Amino acid sequence: MVKKQKGDKNPLGEISRDYTIHLHKAVHKETFKRKAPRAVSYIVRFAQKNMLTEDVRVDPQLNEAVWANGIRNVPRRIRIRLQRKKKEEDDGKGKYYTLAQHVDVKSFDGLKTEISKAE
Repeated sequence: MVKKQKGDKNPLGEISRDYTIHLHKAVHKETFKRKAPRAVSYIVRFAQKNMLTEDVRVDPQLNEAVWANGIRNVPRRIRIRLQRKKKEEDDGKGKYYTLAQHVDVKSFDGLKTEISKAE
């Protein structure tokens, strides 16, 4: 087994994580007509930061969940699954992309980040 040298980055691999995002904080003091678009862009920035990929693809069901109550009434919290996957094509933006999907839950009480290896 090779020891990790100080300063070496961890190699990226395929992984899946479930997060709860508090969207109410992201769109606080935002104009009504910008709330849902800002919420979607916040999810994309969150995925880029946590999954270390530039390419983030938002699933249509996640987009519909954010926009379900219209442009003004964004849900306060949303549960998402972020999956880092290997790219099939090479477009010069890295080897991996992140797929953001909606996870439907009854209650947000006691939920924590869940990490699992990608299937």
